[in-house]
Amino acid sequence: MSEIPVKQVARTLHIQILRHNPQDPDSEPHLQTFELEEADTMTLFIALNEIREQRDPSLQFDFVCRAGICGSCGIIINGRPGLACRTLTRDLPDRITLAPLPAFELIGDLSVNTGVWMRGMSEQLETWVHSQGLEQVNLNAVEQPMEPELAEQIYELERCIECGCCIAACGTAQMREDFIGAVGLNQITRFRLDPRDERTDAQFYELVGDESGVFGCMTLLGCEDMCPKDLPLAAQIAFLRRRMAIAGH
Repeated sequence: MSEIPVKQVARTLHIQILRHNPQDPDSEPHLQTFELEEADTMTLFIALNEIREQRDPSLQFDFVCRAGICGSCGIIINGRPGLACRTLTRDLPDRITLAPLPAFELIGDLSVNTGVWMRGMSEQLETWVHSQGLEQVNLNAVEQPMEPELAEQIYELERCIECGCCIAACGTAQMREDFIGAVGLNQITRFRLDPRDERTDAQFYELVGDESGVFGCMTLLGCEDMCPKDLPLAAQIAFLRRRMAIAGH
């Protein structure tokens, strides 16, 4: 006689969220707890939507793709940066504390403005292909093929979604507003590899060869540990340091 499977009782999640609206002069930062029944394969994104739809429509948090591609839903989850849409509640205890990513402008509750920070970093490092020939580019021309091994190296670095988790996990970024972080150093390595970019190594190293760049890193490895895409960020920083030392910068 076969045994009748025992249906497990769904957990009750206690989700504490740091609430604050900086646009409201009467708003004070505080923790608010919501209780909800855990569903199978529930993510924090689903839980936050349920809270906003059924409990408190004023709750602010960000999302776009819901597939771990856009990076919009980066938050602090029990003290660690992560993506709400890729974090299963079953992998967490039944008491969960959520807070906004530090180092970025707070919009409200869990919503931060990573876009301003990322644009400033991009403009500072000029993260676009520099080529005099681009001004007279022929749109009908076939681009020169790239060696597969090189294309794979560039693609690996291009997987960065600029979610801000590496910045939130970085001790230097919390102390220095001008620190470009692992995301910026990753960008420099990417464009240095691109054969279409005509800048010299010296020009690249000038952009990151100070305390706001590669020498501001304290090698705590929080960026690589917290990267949701598992990018080899520490290796890129070490690579730049070695190359600059060899070049005498």
